[in-house]
Amino acid sequence: MSMTGIILAAVVVGGTGLFIGVFLGIAGKKFAVKVDEREEAILGVLPGNNCGGCGYAGCSGLAAAIVKGEAEVSGCPVGGAPVAAKIGDIMGVAAGTQERQTAFVKCAGTCEKASLDYDYTGIQDCTMASMMQNGGAKGCNSGCLGFGSCVAACPFDAIHVVDGIAVVDKEACKACGKCIAACPKHLIELIPYEQKTFVRCNSNAKGKVQLTICQAGCIGCRLCEKNCEAGAITVTNFLAHIDADKCTECGVCVEKCPRKIITLR
Repeated sequence: MSMTGIILAAVVVGGTGLFIGVFLGIAGKKFAVKVDEREEAILGVLPGNNCGGCGYAGCSGLAAAIVKGEAEVSGCPVGGAPVAAKIGDIMGVAAGTQERQTAFVKCAGTCEKASLDYDYTGIQDCTMASMMQNGGAKGCNSGCLGFGSCVAACPFDAIHVVDGIAVVDKEACKACGKCIAACPKHLIELIPYEQKTFVRCNSNAKGKVQLTICQAGCIGCRLCEKNCEAGAITVTNFLAHIDADKCTECGVCVEKCPRKIITLR
């Protein structure tokens, strides 16, 4: 190839590159998606766990939703009140008060207390086990299966299986709700962090049946309900429920419960 051809080829390639560069630059400015500075600021104060406890795919999703007015400034359960206050400052609104919560497992049916209908040797997964006969090997089909699906789902190492049932470390729990979604028995719920009295059972089995399937199950005897002067306990469908707003934490229900499933911590 002659020198003229080489120069011509270089000019063509260089010109083409210049044209494409200019075109991309103009297109980038014309079609650029403007990001609200507040969104970046909010993302900077969020924990960055991307746990999904807020209901969005991750922290960036929550930040965008807050800026759009689709989520509250207190939408991050992991960050709690401190993060809510910082986001409130960014958005120019008051964060308000935010009550700390923790996960709670409504089951006390440990290996020693819960009866077994058969030996389960399948996949060590709660969802898989719950699809077996009677909803699992335990005599109580409402009890914790103890295979740790909630443990695997928790991004904060705040829940562990102890003696066959899941137990929450309330100090480590961030109330993200991952364990709630992972439990096929719907045994886990969020309760106020400061709540001290609760019923560790989720079974609606009648008293006579309950006596044969679990030594720690509520039998619906109503002794707790009858002796609660604050009217904080009601027994519905053979299961006691505590109204945390009415409970005075006097401990009478704990003393009266013959099954010792009402605890005061």
